[in-house]
Amino acid sequence: MVRHGAFEIASETFAARHLPGDFIAVEDAGDSVILALGDITGKGLAAGMWTTLLLGLLAIHSKSNIEPETIVTGMNRDLCRASIGVPLASLFLAKLNSENGRLDYCSAGHPPALLLRADGRLESLFDGGPLLGAVSQASFAKGSAELRDGDVLVAYSDGIMEAHNYRDEEFGFDRLEAQLRRAPGSYADAALFSMLGAVQDFVGGCPQADDMSLVVVRRRTPQ
Repeated sequence: MVRHGAFEIASETFAARHLPGDFIAVEDAGDSVILALGDITGKGLAAGMWTTLLLGLLAIHSKSNIEPETIVTGMNRDLCRASIGVPLASLFLAKLNSENGRLDYCSAGHPPALLLRADGRLESLFDGGPLLGAVSQASFAKGSAELRDGDVLVAYSDGIMEAHNYRDEEFGFDRLEAQLRRAPGSYADAALFSMLGAVQDFVGGCPQADDMSLVVVRRRTPQ
């Protein structure tokens, strides 16, 4: 688990094959932290090799600007200029200000992150644009929210939602929301392991076709 000011950040990726096509990055940016969760189309070695390119583009563009929509726009432009054969990728990119709890984010074709308020309200974070690599001149919107004490942010790859059991049932959004609400409210890593445990219990050892990644961010104001 990573701590940045009042934020706790816990994350995990389970690869369906030897190399994951999902990637997670957490970068310090002064009074803020940059958080990224990406999912490259395809599986195994081919997808895993492209994570180096995407992480490199993230590092380059986050050095010159820490606004999520600007970073995503630059990454998309450079990815579209790359050689033929570059796969599409989804990305949830967030900037978390550890001083005031402000969350700025941009979602490039990624499943909407969830923001569970301490009072039980659930918000979905949709703002952004298309998949990376799809349209070179695509525009990307920024969304914003404020994380208050006790609020929990959850980002995930589609492998979590599409995790299936031997009855060919998918874990799905309803189970994800229910488990988020049941997850321990004390620490981000406890919530992470509780949610991942629920997914593993659901699939019951059934082989999975996609990587599964999960990030849990909790704001805990020091007493």
